Amino acid sequence: MATRHREDTVLEAKKSKVKPPPMFKVLLLNDDYTPMDFVVAVLQKFFALSREKATQVMLKVHREGIGVCGIYAKDVAATKVEQVKSYAKQHQHPLQCVMEEN
Repeated sequence: MATRHREDTVLEAKKSKVKPPPMFKVLLLNDDYTPMDFVVAVLQKFFALSREKATQVMLKVHREGIGVCGIYAKDVAATKVEQVKSYAKQHQHPLQCVMEEN
């Protein structure tokens, strides 16, 4: 009877580096028609900002034309943009919300 001799083999685990997913900034754009109180309410409702922080972001949008609401993964950012646009449209405001890669 023949016997087989096998060499013991050891496999080394290859460490792969996984990159974190790209993050996206959700931005509000200024317009001349949307009331400031509505913008503050949107920031509180969809971005869970305190009244103080929401007011700061709203003033930045008002003065500089654009303000960052938050930074999220792509799917979350896209959802937030759509929620804000839909809510603004329902309330007949032209508020615009966009996203860009961070």
